[in-house]
Amino acid sequence: MRDHFINRLTSLVEDHPSIVLITGDLGFGVLDEFQKKYPDNFINAGVAEQNMTGIAAGMALEGKIIFTYSIANFPILRCLEQIRNDACYHETNVNIISIGGGFSYGALGISHHATEDLSIMRSLPDITVIAPSSYWEVEQATEAIVQNEKVCYLRLDKSSGRDMDNNLQQPFLIGKPRTLTDGDYCTIFVTGGILEEVWEAYDSLQNLGHKIRIVSVHTLKPFDKTAVIDAAKTTGGIVTVEENTLDGGLGSLIAETILDNGIRPKKFLRIGLGPGFSSIVGSQKYLRKCYGLDSKSITSKVLKLISG
Repeated sequence: MRDHFINRLTSLVEDHPSIVLITGDLGFGVLDEFQKKYPDNFINAGVAEQNMTGIAAGMALEGKIIFTYSIANFPILRCLEQIRNDACYHETNVNIISIGGGFSYGALGISHHATEDLSIMRSLPDITVIAPSSYWEVEQATEAIVQNEKVCYLRLDKSSGRDMDNNLQQPFLIGKPRTLTDGDYCTIFVTGGILEEVWEAYDSLQNLGHKIRIVSVHTLKPFDKTAVIDAAKTTGGIVTVEENTLDGGLGSLIAETILDNGIRPKKFLRIGLGPGFSSIVGSQKYLRKCYGLDSKSITSKVLKLISG
C-alpha cells in the first residue's frame, strides 16, 4: 500500500505543485524518487512529530497541500495536540499518512501496534478518516484527498491489497462505502487491509453455498449510512471486521448508525480487538490469528452468528 501511495502522490505533483511531503526521518528507500524528482517539495523534519505537524499546519495555512509521513502510531499519538489544535481547528489541508496500520509492524511490539488510531482520529472534529482496503483504493484515496482541502488521516498497512474489489464498478467517493460483492446471507462491512482475510472467508463461505455481501468502508468519517440501512433490510445480518480496537472503530460506527436510525438488522456482530493491549509480538498474519481476525476465525464467527 505504501508504494502505491508514494507512486500516485509523485505523479500528482506536476499538476499540483503546492504538494509538500514531510517525513519524520524515515522511509527514504521509498521516498527517494519523490525527493530526487521534487527536492523543493520534500522536507525531513527529523524524529520530531509534534514539530512536523506544526510545520505542516503553518505551511497549509499558506496554501500548501501537506502530507506528513511516518509509521504506525508516531504521526498521530505523539502529536495529537498539534493535530487537534493546529491542523483541525484551523481547517488546514494537512494529510497525515500512517504506513503501519494495525499489526503491520507487529514484530516490533506494542509501541508499533497501531490498533487504536481509527478510534482516536474519528473522534476529532473537522477531519476525514480513510483506511483503504486495496491498492486501487489507496491510489483513488490519494488523488481524492489532494482535492479534499481539510485534514485527513490516511491509514495504510502491509496487506496484499487484493484488487478483486472493483467487480461492481463502484467509484471511490470520500464518505461513501463501496459494495464489492452482492449476496443475502449476510453483509460484512470491512475497513483497511484486513479485507484480504475477509476475501478468504468469502471464498470459504461461497464454497458452502452462502452468498456474502462485502462492503468496503474505506472512509470512517464522513460516513454515508445508505449501505447499512440496505444491509439490515435485505441480508441475514451485519458483521463488521477491523484491525482496530472495537472501542470507537468501525464496529462502533456501524452500531451508532443502526441505533441512531432505528434500524433492526436480523443479526449483528463486531469482529475486532477486545479490551486490553496487544502484548503478543509477531508478524501481522500471526497476530491476526492470535486475536481471531484471520480468515478461518471470521468464517467460523459468521457461520455461528447467522446459522448457529
